[in-house]
Formats: sequence, structure tokens, C-alpha cells
Amino acid sequence: MKTVIMAGGRGTRIAEFIGNIPKPMIPIKGKPVLEWEIECLRDQGFDDIILTVSHMKEAIISHFGDGGSFGVRIDYFIEDTPLGNAGALFRMRDKLTEDFLLLNADSVFDVDFNRFVKFHRQNGGLATLFTHPNDHPYDSGLILTDSDGAVTKWLTKEDERPQWYKNCVNAGLHILSPKLLENMPDTPKIDLDRQILKPLAGTGKMFAYQSPEYVKDMGTPERLKAVTEDFKSGIVQARNLKRKQKAVFLDRDGTVNKYVGFLRNIDDMELLPGAAEAIRRINKSGYLAIVVTNQPVIARGEVTVPELQEIHNKLETLLGREGAYLDAIYYCPHHPDRGFEGEIPELKFDCDCRKPKPGLLLKAAKDYNIDLAASWMVGDRESDIKAGLAAGCKTALVENSGEFGQTVAVESLLEFTNVHLGG
Repeated sequence: MKTVIMAGGRGTRIAEFIGNIPKPMIPIKGKPVLEWEIECLRDQGFDDIILTVSHMKEAIISHFGDGGSFGVRIDYFIEDTPLGNAGALFRMRDKLTEDFLLLNADSVFDVDFNRFVKFHRQNGGLATLFTHPNDHPYDSGLILTDSDGAVTKWLTKEDERPQWYKNCVNAGLHILSPKLLENMPDTPKIDLDRQILKPLAGTGKMFAYQSPEYVKDMGTPERLKAVTEDFKSGIVQARNLKRKQKAVFLDRDGTVNKYVGFLRNIDDMELLPGAAEAIRRINKSGYLAIVVTNQPVIARGEVTVPELQEIHNKLETLLGREGAYLDAIYYCPHHPDRGFEGEIPELKFDCDCRKPKPGLLLKAAKDYNIDLAASWMVGDRESDIKAGLAAGCKTALVENSGEFGQTVAVESLLEFTNVHLGG
């Protein structure tokens, strides 16, 4: 599969900070960021690359040449006049005869591209967006999807957004079909998001690939400093899903949000004090933050799946407002006991995912290549501890004086992160 990397940006927000070099040539650990990108691609078999270049193109071409010294083959598209961030694609569509990767040269990333491509091919869409949660969804463009991952709405920063939303942000990595290049817009500049991709929302032809892997823009001095520190600490490389991950599995009610019994009303979803700060610490620690929760209200017919999704959207929105995010939420909709008015018969059975059984943790471990022995299960009930132990995790019991074989007991999730994740 060919890879197109857009490397023509001027980097106006960071130009004063980096000096007289093009943005893709900003060094991190003594090597241009674009070189790190190319090595990441090469090591996964993506060695056929087209660079679109414009501003200070000579510096990029001189460094990379035909790519032979870096183990890849590089062609160039030189953008002499500004064409927008998609104009070059239409002018070299004769070279893009099959689905291709489209990346930006001003991002720091290390992701499993073969996993990304597999997802794209399974869905058969015209476009697949690499999406992820971030710590500022309130001022980011949002991608809304259905349960199959098909994009239903693309909300830019300027668009009105729902009150509660999933933290699902476009990371700027794409897989596109050349069919998208068949009809070129009649404008001097072509905007990839607004003119090509956003119109696909709701058609069933564009999908979101949600991943916790590291992708961050380095377009400001503050962001460049942050990603450089992450790179030096090893967080960037460690988040690639080819490598074993570690996670903090979190019970929901009584651990992250206030316990109100069976939470049926979205108005009762309220974060516990310190929960957002604790999850921010998890986000920065290198652990994934994954909620695993029993939701028998679904089987009992008291909450519908869309209503539960909206409750979880509120949870993600509240966390996002405080700079925290969840990498995933897994829930068990089943319940073994019958006899409730309005119950859903097909969900009334003794399943493998209802805690204290470890099914939710095992499913997450399979999805995200998690080393369970290096992970934690944190909850306020015996069932949480037993599920964690059954999965092979270390366990932390919060706000409960019981003895269930837990590794540690703590007063709160915040205390757990302060003491057991390095503070």
C-alpha cells in the first residue's frame, strides 16, 4: 500500500521557535520528525512513499533523496502554488490506483499500521479515519459513529455539538480509496476534511478506527516540548499496539462516578471528587484507562442501549472538560435472574462477562494486546477484585474495608494513582 505524507506545511505557529527549517525537519532526539515517521512505516512494510513538498522543499529532498538510504522508495510531488491539503492528491491520482495511507508530516506517532489497514479492509469503506480520545475534546473536531464504527457526523470546532459526546477525535491519519479522487472540486484549493471527507458522514462509506496509540500534533512550541518529552520517556513507542500494553481497569459506579444504586437516569451521572485528576494521572502514566462495568439494567429492560451510551457520553464529556479521558468502556448487559417486568429475555443468562467473571477484562486484553499481569483492576466491590484476580491482574479496593484478596486497599481512585502509579 502506498503512503502519501503531506510535508509542505509552513508551520507558522512554530516557525519562530524552530528557526529556519521546514516543520517536518524539526529534530527530536537528533533526528527529523519525518525521518521517525518514515522509519515507523518502513519497519511495518510500508516502503512506497510519496512526499508532497512545498515550503523549503530543498531541505527535505536533500535529506531524504530517493529514500534508498532509509530503506524506502520516495517520490515527490512539488506544490509550487498552494493547492489546499487535498489538491495534490487529485493532481497525482494516476499514481494512486489502490487504497492508500494519507498522513501528515507534522505529527509524532508510532502506531500499528497493519492493524489499521486490516480494520479498513474488513469494513470496505471509501475512507477510514484514525481516531482517538484526547485531553481537550471540548475544542477539538469530533467524530460521531454508530455501533459498527461508521461515521454518522463529522463536527468541526465551529459546528454545534451535542450536550454529551464520546471523546472520539480525528488524529489526522487516514486510509482512502482512489474513488474519492474521481471528481475534483472546482476550487483553487481543496480542503480534505470539509470538501472530501465530511460529506461522507452518514453515508455508511466512512469508518472510524478508534485506537489508544500515540498520535499528537507538534504545531506549537508547547506541543513540541510535550511530544519531545514523551518520545524521550518511551511513551510514544510503548503505545504501539504491536507491543504489550498495561492497563488500569476501572469499575464505574462507586469508583469513577458516585454510586446511586442502579444508575438509570443520566442526571445521576456525577463524577466522584478527584476522579478526573486520577484518570489524568493514568493517562500520563503509560497505562490505558479502561472502564469495565456490569450493567444489568439493560437485561432488566430499565435502560436501553442508546440510553446507556448517552450516560457514557456524559461520563466522557465530564472527564474531557477536566483534561482526562478513557481509552475504552466495556460493559456487560446481561443478568442471570429472571422475573423483572420489561426484561429482555435473550439477555437473561449466566454469561462469561459479568463480574466477578473476567470476561470484560479478557476481551479488552485481546483487543488492545494488554499484559494482564502488569495491569490493575480497581473497584469498590468484591466482584471487581475477584474479576481482577481471575484475569491475573493486581487489584485495588477503594472505599471498602472488606478483605477479598486484593493487592492493596485505598480510600479513593486518586489515592491509588498517587501511591501506586508513581504519584
